[in-house]
This record gives sequence, structure tokens and C-alpha cells, in this order.
Amino acid sequence: MARDGNGLGDQPRAAASTRGTAEQWIKEGKAATHWTRLSCHRFRANEVRLLLGVIAYNLGNLLRRLVLPLTIQSWSLTSLQQRLFKTGGRLIRHARYFILQLAESHLTPTLFRHIVRRIERLAWHPT
Repeated sequence: MARDGNGLGDQPRAAASTRGTAEQWIKEGKAATHWTRLSCHRFRANEVRLLLGVIAYNLGNLLRRLVLPLTIQSWSLTSLQQRLFKTGGRLIRHARYFILQLAESHLTPTLFRHIVRRIERLAWHPT
């Protein structure tokens, strides 16, 4: 094992790498859920808004890791919002069924079906 002058070896580099990863997560959370937009005049209101942002970030990460296909798991939360969730569409109701018409976007019908199937597999069925 190579050691630097203080005898710690690779420990400082590993700590810096971990800190860099955490900073990237914080940056992504700020961009996707607007953590820093605490414009209310009361502390409690800002606290609630910050906690809602943290919950939204955690739900987005959970969705990304458990439900999305491997091809798009590496997308940032902002990209997921813009490409998948902010998609225009309308729901048409017929006598016996519904049709979901989506605007042209990154969310293709095949990808949509794939995501819905993976969500269904996560469902808990009590015995």
C-alpha cells in the first residue's frame, strides 16, 4: 500500500471522494426540488417547505432506483422531471375503458408500460 508523508495512505482521498459524492447529491436536490427557496417569513413555514423538498428528493431517488429501467437510472432528478413527469397528455374515457394520450416526449408507450410493470411488481399483496 502506498503511503503519503503523514502515513495515512489512501484515507484522505477516500474521505474527499465521499464528501464530493454527498455534495453532488445536495446540488441535485437543490436543483430538482428547490430546497433553498425558503421565501416564507416564518421559520416553521420554511422548515415545512424544506422537509417537503427532502421528502420529494427521497421519493424521486426511490423511484429512480427501484422502478426505472437501467438505461435511464443515471438521469438526474431534474432530467426525470422534465423528460418524464412534465409530459402533456389527456385521459379519454369511453364506456368500457380509458385511453391515456401522451404528447410526444421521452416517455414512449413502451417505456411507460415497462415502468408501470415494475411499479406493479413492487406492490405488497397481503396474504
